[in-house]
Formats: sequence, structure tokens, C-alpha cells
Amino acid sequence: MKQILFAGVIGLLLTLIGTPLLIKFLARKGYGQFIRDDGPREHHSKRGTPTMGGIAFILATLIAYALTKVFTGGGPTPSGLLVLFLMAGMGLVGFLDDYIKIVKQRSLGLRAKAKMAGQLIVGIAFAVLALQFQDARGATPASTKLSFVQDFGWSIGPVIFAVWALFMILAMSNGVNLTDGLDGLATGASVMVFGAYVFIGVWQYGQSCANPLTAGAACYEVRDPLDLAVVASALMGSCFGFLWWNTSPAKIFMGDTGSLALGGALAGLAICSRTELLLALLGGLFVLITMSVVIQVGSFRLTGKRVFRMAPLQHHFELKGWSEVLVVVRFWIIQGLCVAVGLGLFYAGWLAIK
Repeated sequence: MKQILFAGVIGLLLTLIGTPLLIKFLARKGYGQFIRDDGPREHHSKRGTPTMGGIAFILATLIAYALTKVFTGGGPTPSGLLVLFLMAGMGLVGFLDDYIKIVKQRSLGLRAKAKMAGQLIVGIAFAVLALQFQDARGATPASTKLSFVQDFGWSIGPVIFAVWALFMILAMSNGVNLTDGLDGLATGASVMVFGAYVFIGVWQYGQSCANPLTAGAACYEVRDPLDLAVVASALMGSCFGFLWWNTSPAKIFMGDTGSLALGGALAGLAICSRTELLLALLGGLFVLITMSVVIQVGSFRLTGKRVFRMAPLQHHFELKGWSEVLVVVRFWIIQGLCVAVGLGLFYAGWLAIK
């Protein structure tokens, strides 16, 4: 359990100390944020704020995980490394998009096909590797069964699993990306979900099928639950430290570098902890904001009318007169409720089969 504490504290300290250094570097290079002209007028003052801040918590998470293993003498696990690979890979795609958009002054960044290709390559590699690395009991980091609080139903096979994993990765990455429109909103919401996965990993470790004392109908068939909790703790700590600088008024934005990385990490944790469908509730704010865009686009194409003043949803409330801080705090409350209900269902699922 020391690993969880070490990972969180190291990640927190690294981003608290490292983010201002990154801010100075990006400001000196002139790598500032582009602001939409059709958005809330209050956002125009943010033009030029350093972006690509996701670099800070990606590196902090990787370093925190590595140092934790060194300090505690524990070894890395396939599940933990795969989640980190997915986070870093998606972050790299986002970094290339940010770099071209900001440094090369091409407003759209990576072309849509190139960006999608990068996400597909990383996602497919993760899906294929997640079905490898069997342990002594034959368990792999991921399962070809669908899962809610545990696996259920029949195997969907490796091909359909890869498609399903890709859908989850792309959906969560885009969900975090759409949420990242107000100071601290996506970062704070992500902290809550990573905190939930720390709890889930610890609980699964305590009720693991690999432990003869807990093996039974209510045990969890997860390959490396404790190490997934370590990864989640490193992410939670790193995002907490970044939030200090990202909260209103933000001194730095995470950019696509950060939002794609966080979305990938969330999807990876859900897949490897066998809580895939539960993620839709734990990350309920990301789902809600994504659906607001789907509804807005669908309504306009079908009827020529808009449901919201502006999508994503957070900007609708800004245009209704809510202050940015008010929107962020109330959306954090919604996200907190989603996490509470999700963890409640996770525990209820264990009670139901105990």
C-alpha cells in the first residue's frame, strides 16, 4: 500500500514544482492558446496563455510510477505499463496536434485523418497487447468479455474487443477534450475519477481471486489490481498539482496533449480493471458534455435549430450569464455525484454476488 501513497505524493510534488518551470518555458517560446472568436467574450483575455501543459502531468505520472517502484522495490506489471503506454501514446498524438497548431501556426493542427490514424495506432496496439501477458492463472490485463463492476456475458472475441476498446479510448479522449474548455474543469473532474480508481484497485486487490483466502463467487478476476491503483494514484496526484496552476485564472492549459492523455488513461484503467461500462457513470460529466455536442449537431442538421446557445454544454451556461467559476464548481459537484453513485454501484455489485 506504500506504493499508492508514494506515487500520489511524488506526482503531486513534481507537478507543483515542475509546472511553473514549464509555464516559463512555453511563455518564452510564445506557445500560447488560440481562442475561438464565437465563444464567450470573457475568454478573449485568455489568448496567449501557455498551453500543452499536459506535458507536465504526463511526465510527472511516468516519473512518479518509476520512482515508486525504485523506492519500494516493487516491479512494474503489464497492466500498469499498458495504461501508462496508452496515456503517453495518446498524449503524443495530442502533442503533435498542439505543436502544429501553435508552433507551426496552422489553426487546425494535425489533419483529421492523421490525428485519427495516430489514435488508432495507439489504441490498436493497446488492445492487442492487453490480451497478452498471461499470469500463472491465465489472466491477462484485459478480457474479451464486457464488464460493468465485473466481467459478464459471453466472450466477444479479440476482434470485436479491439473495436470496443478503440471506441472507449476515442470516446473518453474526445469527452475530456470537449470538457477542457474552462479553467480547471477537466483537470478537477479527472482527479475525482482517478481517485475512484484508486479505491477500486485497492478493493479488487483485497478481494482478488488470486488470493486463496478471498477466492470465491465475489472475488475479482483482475490481473494487477494493486498496480492499477498505483497508476491511478500517480495520475491523481499529478493532476492535483497541475490543478493548482490550471484553476481560474489559469496560468496554463493542458491542450490536446493533456486531454487525449487523460482520456486514454481513464479508458485504460476501466478496461484493465474490468469496469468498462461503469466508466460511463464514473466519468458522467464527460459523457454529459459529449452528449450535449451530439444533440446540438444532430438537432441543427435535422431541424436547423440549436438546442443550446452553444456547445459544449459549459459554454451554454456561460452565455446564460453564469460566471466561469460558478460553472466549474457546479459541474464539479455533478462529477462528484457521478463518482459517488458509481462507487456505490460498484460496492453494491460486490454485495449482490457475495
